[in-house]
Amino acid sequence: MLKNEAKKDVKIPSIKKILITQPRPESDKSPYFELGKKYGLSLDFHPFIRLEGIPAKDFRKQKVDLSLFTAVIFTSRNAIDHFFRICEELKVSVSQDTKYFCITEAVALYLQKFILYRKRKVFYGADGTNKSMFDVVNKHKENEKFLYPCSENQQDNDIVSWLKSHKCEFATPFMYRTISNDLKQVLGSHDYDIICFFTPSGVKSLFDNYPTFQQNGTRIGAFGSNTSKAVEEAGLILDIKAPQPQTPSMVAALEQYLSATMKKAVK
Repeated sequence: MLKNEAKKDVKIPSIKKILITQPRPESDKSPYFELGKKYGLSLDFHPFIRLEGIPAKDFRKQKVDLSLFTAVIFTSRNAIDHFFRICEELKVSVSQDTKYFCITEAVALYLQKFILYRKRKVFYGADGTNKSMFDVVNKHKENEKFLYPCSENQQDNDIVSWLKSHKCEFATPFMYRTISNDLKQVLGSHDYDIICFFTPSGVKSLFDNYPTFQQNGTRIGAFGSNTSKAVEEAGLILDIKAPQPQTPSMVAALEQYLSATMKKAVK
């Protein structure tokens, strides 16, 4: 729930339109809509990317035997979806002793869709950063063989470097590919005060569509350390960052930013 910091809905003159680079929530009770109502905002939802699963027959060409791995690293729900899809297509039975290391608690909880959560060994970082996940992996890495499923065109080199430097046995099979959506219609006809990204691929999609994109005062939000890094490496100014200890979700981070902006506006 959003904090009740105002007794009535308020508007922030400098912020009117926000673009969330994800599909529109299915429920009208989404906290995004509550946020929009509270601050008089216009919220648009448009995914910047789409995923295409790599067929099992193509996955086999990578010559990775999934049954040999004792631990899996997940940095997104998409990776979870495609890992279990490939296992099903290849008729691979995942051991009940498999350990799962996730970038955030939200990603870890998504495993409930596929496994009996309490009966498995599931771990996640404290604050959504690679470092916090590495701290957890480091405590349990002995005698483990790690699988890091990722996109064909988007791999976290920090994770690969860490696994190498800590002499872990691992493989990074590609299970899906990320494709940039056409954004000309959504961005060409609208000026957004805030754009929120959730994956490095979303940032890449922006520049695939607009190679010369200039921020020009548009605030940028990013969820996840890898997304934040992609925003900054693209030369953009990052204004809203999540998750943080006080802002575990993008909605919470937006709420904090809007509240602070409103207080400045009334001074």
